[in-house]
Amino acid sequence: MSYRIRKATIADVPQIERLIAGSVKGLSRDDYNEQQIELSIKTVFGVDTELIFDETYYVAEAKGKIVGCGGWSKRRTLYGASVYSNSRDSAELNPDSEAAKIRAFFIHPDWARKGIGKAILEICESEAKSHGFKSVEMMATLPGVKLYAVCGYAGDERVKIPVGENVDIICVEMRKNLQ
Repeated sequence: MSYRIRKATIADVPQIERLIAGSVKGLSRDDYNEQQIELSIKTVFGVDTELIFDETYYVAEAKGKIVGCGGWSKRRTLYGASVYSNSRDSAELNPDSEAAKIRAFFIHPDWARKGIGKAILEICESEAKSHGFKSVEMMATLPGVKLYAVCGYAGDERVKIPVGENVDIICVEMRKNLQ
């Protein structure tokens, strides 16, 4: 099963939106209940167009379909779609003293555990490092924690993220040095 990774474009947004919903529904059931999944898709998980405009968001394509996505950011926003105002801060980070953000990784369930997430993550880390960042951090969903730990990320601080209707999901703050 071959795929190629490229920078995302605005034209990809509809496919990325479908991928995100399918990924969350297919890969989160062991960690979040149905209400958490549905609410998180409506509120927190979604496309962050700022990443696309910054050219720091990538998609993996196979046979003309997007099967994975993920990116990094030089901005303060740690997580959340463009419409999720709770976590938005577009101010640019100082690479000398702040960590770049790893953002919005989603893989189609049929393509999970085939190296796509790791491949996109390696590109993001390399790009962040080339922009002077010495470390990266993220707010990992529970389904992603194992992947990130295998890739050298550490952290166990569990954080409640509100997804609407007085419901939260648990995520984990994780960090990695790039030196």
